[in-house]
Amino acid sequence: MAEELGLRERKKRETRQRIADVAMGLFMLRGFDRTTVADVAEAADVSVNTVFNYFKTKEDLFFDRQDFAVQGLGRVVASRRLGESVVEALRRDFHEALDEGDWRYGTNSGADDFSRLVLESPSLRARMREMSDLRRDYLAQVLAEETDADPDDPTPRFVAAQVVALVQAISMEYLRRRRAGESHAAILPAVRIAVDQAFDLLRSGIGDYPR
Repeated sequence: MAEELGLRERKKRETRQRIADVAMGLFMLRGFDRTTVADVAEAADVSVNTVFNYFKTKEDLFFDRQDFAVQGLGRVVASRRLGESVVEALRRDFHEALDEGDWRYGTNSGADDFSRLVLESPSLRARMREMSDLRRDYLAQVLAEETDADPDDPTPRFVAAQVVALVQAISMEYLRRRRAGESHAAILPAVRIAVDQAFDLLRSGIGDYPR
C-alpha cells in the first residue's frame, strides 16, 4: 500500500511538472496574456479541469515554484552553519546559486526572458509584488523564531525588509546589464562583485545578527 501511494504521488508530481513546463513554453512563445488555460491543457494533453486540479489560477501556472521562491531566504537562514550570521549565510548561498546557474536569485541565464514576461502582464506584476511581500514576511518570521524575539520587537521585520530589498537590487542590476545587451557570462564577474559589495553594506548595518 505504501509503495502504491508513493508511486501515485510521484506520478502526480510528474504530471504537475509536465503541465508547468508546457505552460511556460507557451508563455515564452505567445506571451502570458495571449495564452489560455485551454491552450495549456491541449498542449499538455490533459483536460482543463486537470490543469485546475494542480494550479488554482493561470498565474500559479507561471509561478509554479512560488512556495520555494517565498520561503527560500528563510530556509537559508534557518539552515545556516553553526556560528554563521545571516549575512554570511545568504552571501554564501548567493554565490552557490551563481556557481550552479540556479534561478533562485534571479541572476540565471533565463532571468531576462522571465522578467520580460512579467513586465508585459499586469497580473504577473501584481503577483510578483505579492510574492515579494510574502518573502519578506516569511523571512521575518524565521528571524523572529531564530532569535526568540518578542512579538513587539521590530528587528526581524527591519532586517527582513533590508535583505529582500538588497536581493532584488542585485537582480535588477543583473537584468539592467542583460537588457543593455551584455551576455550572461560577461556579467557574472560583475554580479559576484556586486553580491559582495551589497552584503558588506548589509553587514555594516546588522553585523553578525543574529548572534
